[in-house]
Amino acid sequence: MRLLPPAASDYLEPMCSRYTLTSPPEAVRAYFRYLNEAVFPPRYNIAPSQPVAIVRNTPKGEREMALVRWGLIPSWVKDPRAFKMLINARSESAADKPSFCAALRHKRCLVPADGFYEWTGSVGGKRPHLVRPRRRGPMGMAAIYENWLGADGSEIETMAILTTAANRAVSVLHDRMPVIIAPEHFDVWLDCRAGTTAEIMHLLTPAPDGYLDIVEVSRKLNNPRNEGPEVQEPVSTGTLL
Repeated sequence: MRLLPPAASDYLEPMCSRYTLTSPPEAVRAYFRYLNEAVFPPRYNIAPSQPVAIVRNTPKGEREMALVRWGLIPSWVKDPRAFKMLINARSESAADKPSFCAALRHKRCLVPADGFYEWTGSVGGKRPHLVRPRRRGPMGMAAIYENWLGADGSEIETMAILTTAANRAVSVLHDRMPVIIAPEHFDVWLDCRAGTTAEIMHLLTPAPDGYLDIVEVSRKLNNPRNEGPEVQEPVSTGTLL
């Protein structure tokens, strides 16, 4: 897989534009039940254009973890460098959008994460918040992936995270949030053999109230080049919700 270098525009802050995965590899594998072994370091500040882990079904219907780039490039794009990366897809309209409809039918995946980030405040004074499962540990964000093939035989695999309306907790920060798929629905979400979306549309809903909590963290997170546990240091005790 060939990864393109990040551009300045990759560091804008739409929803969802950053997340974290720090759970041990064995805990992530147990949660998502993929068959291949994958060893990876904790990542505290995952940003668009970076290589990221996804979980998907193989052609044999077995789960695997794979490495792709965050920022979807549809297969019909002629020049990826002239195409604005699509880091999110609105779940309500993805089935009708040329950039997303084929992947939603045929190439659904999960993005392992321990939480995602959202900001409050104005430019120059943005305050980052970590939104994470109240029980802690991994969760699966709904996503789609694509394979782009160049005329020279090069290949780029990319993904975009699906978003939906925010639940009550997240709405204090933003009106959108990632779609979070519960483990009991992983099989349905990842099974693309039918080539339709009817069987998965009921999953594209906000996370239940009470599933997430929110804590304000260090402004070191604002720089996507900062990586390490210090970016998650709370700025005050307790949680926002």
